[in-house]
Amino acid sequence: MWLKRISILNYKNLEQVDLAFSRKMNCIIGRNGMGKTNLMDAVYYLSFCKSATNPVDSQNICHDQDFFVVQGFYETDDGDPEEVYCGLKRRQKKQFKRNKKEYTRLSDHIGLIPLVMVSPADSLLIAGGSEERRRFMDVVISQFDREYLDALIRYNKALLQRNTLLKAEVEPEEELMAVWEEAMAASGEVVYRKRREFIDEFIPVFQSYYSYISQGREQVSLAYESHAAEGNLLELLAASRQRDRIMGYSLKGVHKDDLIMQLGDFPIKREGSQGQNKTYLIALKLAQFEFLKRTGSHTTPIVLLDDIFDKLDASRVEQIVKLVAGDSFGQIFITDTNRDHLDKILKKIEGDYKLFEVDNGMVNERGEDTYEAE
Repeated sequence: MWLKRISILNYKNLEQVDLAFSRKMNCIIGRNGMGKTNLMDAVYYLSFCKSATNPVDSQNICHDQDFFVVQGFYETDDGDPEEVYCGLKRRQKKQFKRNKKEYTRLSDHIGLIPLVMVSPADSLLIAGGSEERRRFMDVVISQFDREYLDALIRYNKALLQRNTLLKAEVEPEEELMAVWEEAMAASGEVVYRKRREFIDEFIPVFQSYYSYISQGREQVSLAYESHAAEGNLLELLAASRQRDRIMGYSLKGVHKDDLIMQLGDFPIKREGSQGQNKTYLIALKLAQFEFLKRTGSHTTPIVLLDDIFDKLDASRVEQIVKLVAGDSFGQIFITDTNRDHLDKILKKIEGDYKLFEVDNGMVNERGEDTYEAE
């Protein structure tokens, strides 16, 4: 699957953009704050039905405008066209359509257009709370496993209901509490099993990418922690009920799962340099790409690389350039303020690429001669 063309109206600072893309490499240059990331976010939106940077849909509408529209025109690996439309008017329900037919559930769209995004916001995977690391697992697995996504949705609904009962002023009915605990346990066991299976397969791929980028300078590890590994989830919930009632929320469950990220024998959050942290994050995302390519809808994921070279030494940049310029990757979008980085990539690309410049929300394609002559 690749994105042939995108049409954007009033999305963040992109008032009107209509671009045709390369099947292989699309380089986007511009100063910070001009709209490079907003363009990447519009591409992300078409895969996930939401922004990567702002979960409040109405706040993605351009200032002083009443709506936004993002349309993507794709081609499958078999050459079939796919059209995806998203439109939102203020104070109205979001519309999401595939080939002019509106979805009944937005979750039905997830996985149609597999996508991996690497951005500065990924630093929260290391520095942030456990919810960031759970979200990473959810984003990967949901793109290829419908059963997982459905179980996760059911679990979160049951968790919300149980927490509402725990916060109630009056003592909740035991039968009602048991209903939601059984729902949490049943769906939570599915979530746990699939996360565990995913991480077991994911770890060696991730370590291989890290070793390649760092040229074997450091050893890294990744481990999965879950309350569900301690025993029967339903029994854990029942045993924790009185304490949960005092706290007003559920202390046990897969909504507390975490990934333990280490550099050598120590947490990378504490021991890693900026370059090592960045390498760790990029290796995670490249492993995500590899995993989706093998296990997903058997189509090569689109890759968005937003300002990834900052804080990396020249040798690590060189290794990443070799990777993304290779044949194993499909369509790539890459942003940078430093044109030298993009020049290095383009010199290694054999075949198709396009260059775009973003300036105050205006995006223009640039010819190869213009780019190299400056």
